[in-house]
Amino acid sequence: MKPIVCLLASCVLCSAAFAADYQVEKGSTLGFSSTFQGEKFSGNFARFEARIRYDAANIEASKFDVSIDLASASTGDKDRDDTLPGSEFFNIAKFPNARFVTRQFKRNGEQVIAEGTLTLKGIDKPVDLQVTFVPKEGGATLDVSTVLKRLDFDVGSGEYADTSTIGNEVEVKAHLELGAKP
Repeated sequence: MKPIVCLLASCVLCSAAFAADYQVEKGSTLGFSSTFQGEKFSGNFARFEARIRYDAANIEASKFDVSIDLASASTGDKDRDDTLPGSEFFNIAKFPNARFVTRQFKRNGEQVIAEGTLTLKGIDKPVDLQVTFVPKEGGATLDVSTVLKRLDFDVGSGEYADTSTIGNEVEVKAHLELGAKP
């Protein structure tokens, strides 16, 4: 019985060793989209950092820790871009960053789900990301997506809380070009 326990423990330790750490490379994007007066708009965050550990064969050994510089949000519309940093939206004077940290990964059929916590404007909420990881020589590509409700995070408060003007649902997508971390 004891040799079997040792063998199983060795297998677990070996599989954890295959989890790889990655660094985010040029060409990576983090974007969002919603609606304003019934029309879809898109934007992105120009500055974000991500610590990525991923093992497709052993997703339990994987981890994401992403920090987003909210001041880097841009939608291409001056009025909207000037409003986003203010207290009724991101309130970057008090909360300059948002952060997503995974708790666990699970499979739903072929789809991998990263369950984690998003902290935005000092509010922590559970968020699930759909994950697509494609290994390639020297790294990988990682695509994630989710839909958030902005009012859950007090984004667009006051006169901007009207969901008939600004949609409550915000689609978030990231495409990361990853290089193996030295």
